[in-house]
Amino acid sequence: MHSSEVYTAIGLMSGTSLDGVDVALLRSDGGSYVEALAFQSFPYDEALREVLRACFGRRAHDEAVKEAEALLTGAHIEAVASFGHPADVIGFHGQTLTHDPAAGFTWQIGDGALLARETGMEVVCDFRSADVKAGGQGAPLVPLYHQALAAPLEKPLAILNLGGVGNMTYLGEGEALLAFDTGPGNALIDDFVKERLSLPYDKDGALALQGQADEARLAGWLSDPYFQKSPPKSLDRQDWDVSGVAALPDAAGACTLTEFTVRSVLESLKYLPARPKRFLVTGGGRKNKAIMEGLRRVLDMPVAPVEEVGWNGDALEAEGFAYLAVRAKLGLPLTLPETTGVKEPLSGGVFYKP
Repeated sequence: MHSSEVYTAIGLMSGTSLDGVDVALLRSDGGSYVEALAFQSFPYDEALREVLRACFGRRAHDEAVKEAEALLTGAHIEAVASFGHPADVIGFHGQTLTHDPAAGFTWQIGDGALLARETGMEVVCDFRSADVKAGGQGAPLVPLYHQALAAPLEKPLAILNLGGVGNMTYLGEGEALLAFDTGPGNALIDDFVKERLSLPYDKDGALALQGQADEARLAGWLSDPYFQKSPPKSLDRQDWDVSGVAALPDAAGACTLTEFTVRSVLESLKYLPARPKRFLVTGGGRKNKAIMEGLRRVLDMPVAPVEEVGWNGDALEAEGFAYLAVRAKLGLPLTLPETTGVKEPLSGGVFYKP
């Protein structure tokens, strides 16, 4: 599908790992034409991370959330200014505090009106709410972008995005598409090494590679009903109780949590219509040697970072929200029954003019 209108869009992504703001510039018609033009990452300082982390799981716009939203929006305004590229529209994901689609609730904070005013550009935000209100999962959202990017690649293909949470896009022959959250991504490992060693993450999976996984604990975690649920399905980073990991030494704990991420991907294979020819991995998890080695071991098929096909795995999600901003502007669907379980293809987003 080709629209005659081509837009330049900025995509802004702040994931549950709280690394910072990813900013991408993209030209697209909202259909099969996509051209990635520029990308930059702006890390959060530790103070902002702490303020945001303290708001995870909240559902009320209290003083703590107001402060977090103001600081978060400020960081995004600064990022767009430093990035220095004008655009027709900004796709602003905001920061997810709570994602509970079963209760019809998802919440991403971020002041779209202020961002539009300060940048002088039109802003689309609140991408998930319309889908959740219509009975969808509100996630994952980037599969439509994966589909556009992967048009020339051999199918069936699986694209695994390992951010705070893991999600998979399965692309079959023709337009066949299925997407869902696989399980934990990096969030549980990050939280563990932060608590134990005051490190932001397990760099290169070095700690996990020194340990042995606790199979009994793993079996308990993998017996969670989520893994027996057919997709579409989605998760929040708070959905897992892995408190038992506290009893393990540092390396064993990191190894067991890493293996949990890996095995949850293996569990999700049973829901795919056909066996993928290969897995392409995006997000921070592709830089973790323990995760990548684990995936190659359990999946028994080629597993490679998305760079192998010329994509930028740091930029993909931000590019995805630039792409969705163009689709929202054109009134095209952002979510489908195959991606979020919504009853029919649905557009979405809330618009703010400068």
